[in-house]
Amino acid sequence: MQNYIQKGDVITLTAPAGGIASGDVLIVGNIFGVAAYSAAEGDPLELGTTGVFKLPKATAAMLTVGARVAWDNTAKNINVPGAGRFSVGVATEAAGNGITSVAVRLDGVGTVAA
Repeated sequence: MQNYIQKGDVITLTAPAGGIASGDVLIVGNIFGVAAYSAAEGDPLELGTTGVFKLPKATAAMLTVGARVAWDNTAKNINVPGAGRFSVGVATEAAGNGITSVAVRLDGVGTVAA
């Protein structure tokens, strides 16, 4: 396949203004991913777009295993799907009130705010 570029579970983009820290979430257009390493503004950056990642969670959100989850780009955390949030995957563990992080399997598909 002469037109094959890459598997796609990790893609290379340019680090945003201000740079990014390893493990931080980034939305570029409709691409959602987790930074594989820290990168300065304008440097190449690899984003994990599929796989299971431990991500910050809205403290009050009640999530069950397999529940659809969404990224709140204002609060910078995982929450239940809702207006203005980006659908990104499913919870792979239960996380109730007071829990501040959750394991999420990223879908790896384009997303847009609801």
